[in-house]
Amino acid sequence: MNFTKLIILSLSVLMAVGAAAQQKAAQAPRVHYTLSMDSPSSHKFHIALHYSGPASPTLDLKMPAWMPGYYQLLDYAKNVSDFHATDNTGHELSWVKPTHNTWRIEHPAGSSLTITYDILAQKAFVAQPWLDSSHAYIAPTGVFLYPDGQLQIPVALTIHPPSGWTRIATGLPHTGQNTYQASDFDILYDCPILVGALEDLPAFKVRGIPHYFTGYNMGEFDKQQLSNDLNKIVSQAVSFIGDIPYKDYTFLAIGDGPGGIEHLNSTTIGFSGASMKSSEGRQRMLCFIAHEYFHHYNVKRIRPITLGPFDYQQANKTDQLWVSEGLTVYYEYMLVRRAGLMTGDDLLHHFQSDIASYEKHSGHLYQTLAQASEDTWSEGPFGGNPDSSISYYQKGPAIGLLLDFAIRHHTTNKKSLDDVMRTLYHVYYQQKKRGFTGPEFRKVCETIAGTDLSEIFDYVYTVKEPDYAKYLTYGGLGIDQDPQSSKDGKPGFRIYPLQQVDALQASIRKDWLKE
Repeated sequence: MNFTKLIILSLSVLMAVGAAAQQKAAQAPRVHYTLSMDSPSSHKFHIALHYSGPASPTLDLKMPAWMPGYYQLLDYAKNVSDFHATDNTGHELSWVKPTHNTWRIEHPAGSSLTITYDILAQKAFVAQPWLDSSHAYIAPTGVFLYPDGQLQIPVALTIHPPSGWTRIATGLPHTGQNTYQASDFDILYDCPILVGALEDLPAFKVRGIPHYFTGYNMGEFDKQQLSNDLNKIVSQAVSFIGDIPYKDYTFLAIGDGPGGIEHLNSTTIGFSGASMKSSEGRQRMLCFIAHEYFHHYNVKRIRPITLGPFDYQQANKTDQLWVSEGLTVYYEYMLVRRAGLMTGDDLLHHFQSDIASYEKHSGHLYQTLAQASEDTWSEGPFGGNPDSSISYYQKGPAIGLLLDFAIRHHTTNKKSLDDVMRTLYHVYYQQKKRGFTGPEFRKVCETIAGTDLSEIFDYVYTVKEPDYAKYLTYGGLGIDQDPQSSKDGKPGFRIYPLQQVDALQASIRKDWLKE
């Protein structure tokens, strides 16, 4: 090598190193949180927010108004107290609150800042932060203020647990001693954290990807069996979608109580081993976990276009939650059945129970499935008055069932709702990298079915009564009023296999029921 070439090579190496250093510096977190809980019995987290290099002399810090996955406005800001801000010299800075959940700090331009505040965490719920003498559940949207207009900057977090709290479980990437980093606030807010004396189920791998189940106070039950069952459920979901979009996945069991919320590579669930004591309770819990797991496909990646990028300050309304939630209920049943963890009769019972739940009240005569999706922000996730509203958790899976049978019928059982979900995943998540619109969802369904599906979508956008018998017959099933009244004295429905079926009906029923 001659001298000239050596100089050129050296300069190239120096430039590459310099560019890499600049890139690393550009990606270095400008926000670093330190979270401590020195007095856990007080139910208060203490947060120190270190913010470097603000350009303007004013910084607005905001608290989110909701948690994605739980479609209700939550007053997280009311839990903030003892707010202080200092500059890099330790000088106390003045601040005001122009809105209920905004803290505006005046500071010397270019100065780094340290902001400290406490969070009261005393509501035990999956969408709320919790702290007591035994464990902590950090729901990030209720704990971490964000710099207004800067959701896309990288964020770091260091956690200081109390003495004796040996475990921290989260989907956040681990970068050091109790330190984690998120590429932006969307990722930070998507990764809840469980801290305490935690215990684990045996981990399992699907296609080489590790899956963990970590929980607090889970109780006594067959942990190996639950791990085996979850392995089967996850394997079924991965098999029909055909892709695993995460490097690892964590189930976080946050203690006994209601609710679950989905995330990109984790889910938080209320869990108690006591629910695993009976076959009915076990199946109900498996369906619940399957639901939250499948959401990492259907809502986190296959999503209505409104649900991302998120506006954390107001309701993000969509009329497609019947797809995001209702079809996820549909697939919780299907995945548990395909995993061999419920019988065909159990599967039929779930759908007839959903149908009866809304048909026995007058709400289905007044509110459409699309309207229920939008109105959830005011009526709650399970609808309001059942005489004037419905729940997309109940009618959604029922319409999913009719849609699946319609697609199977029109394609002589060569295509199904599975193909719709795969197409949405590959086209909108992987290729277009965005959510879908209502018309786009319908177009995918009709393209795969090879026919117009106006009647099915009338059941979504109008209060037209579904023709259950017509579509169930496609799959060799019948439906009638159940002669045995339900517990509230109102008649239910019975779905049953027809005795006389043609070859196509028999094929669809066998394939769908996994007989």
